Amino acid sequence: MADGRLGEHTALAKDQGPTGPNKERQEAPHAHWIEAAAHNQFVYVADLGLDRVLIFKFDATSGSLTPAAPLTAKAPPLNPLSATLNPGAGPRHAAFAPDGKFMYVLGELQSSVTVFANDAEGAYRTVQQISTLPKGFAGRNDAAEIAVHPSGKFLYASNRGHDSIAIFAIDARRGTLTFVAHVLTGGKEPRNFAIDPSGQYLLAENQLSNNVVVFKIDRATGGLTPTGQVVEVPSPVDLAFWPRE
Repeated sequence: MADGRLGEHTALAKDQGPTGPNKERQEAPHAHWIEAAAHNQFVYVADLGLDRVLIFKFDATSGSLTPAAPLTAKAPPLNPLSATLNPGAGPRHAAFAPDGKFMYVLGELQSSVTVFANDAEGAYRTVQQISTLPKGFAGRNDAAEIAVHPSGKFLYASNRGHDSIAIFAIDARRGTLTFVAHVLTGGKEPRNFAIDPSGQYLLAENQLSNNVVVFKIDRATGGLTPTGQVVEVPSPVDLAFWPRE
């Protein structure tokens, strides 16, 4: 509303389809994340239960959502248009390359990142899947958050259990990821993290240790170095930067 109040809902879309193999976490559709992207023309919904990212056309004037169809008959016959992950991946969140050509989907249940390319037909094809964990790690882990650096050169993903941020370099032409490093978050259960708009700092929110740890980002390598600043916050789970006036 003009005065900031919320009006009646303008759209109601119900996820449907076959669920993934994880009977404890994928017993039903589970819409876990939503974001408007592609110049506000489309809305993306990561459904952890369906192992898919559903794509809807968005009317910014009316607020309506319409299942997106492939742009041409040559595209895969999916309705609605979606990006499908490996069975059991459990898509939690997603992030986009600055130019919109690639989508990076975090699989919570398999601790993975799946890279999708947006092709000329309007469909998403799988380019790569890569683990967020070190080789040989056998402990409990749930991937939590994912973000692309404002430069488009690096991708970050957090691990709850290993308690780290995985850093990857991005190939700008192909969209593929190359592992760079794991950096411990200085606490337990990094459920979320955020990169400041300037791309200089990453703030990791450790839910179970009740702290937010600040890291300096190396713009050349993507590396993270603790600044020494730690803010005590009860059970931090999300963080956003408010744009300056």
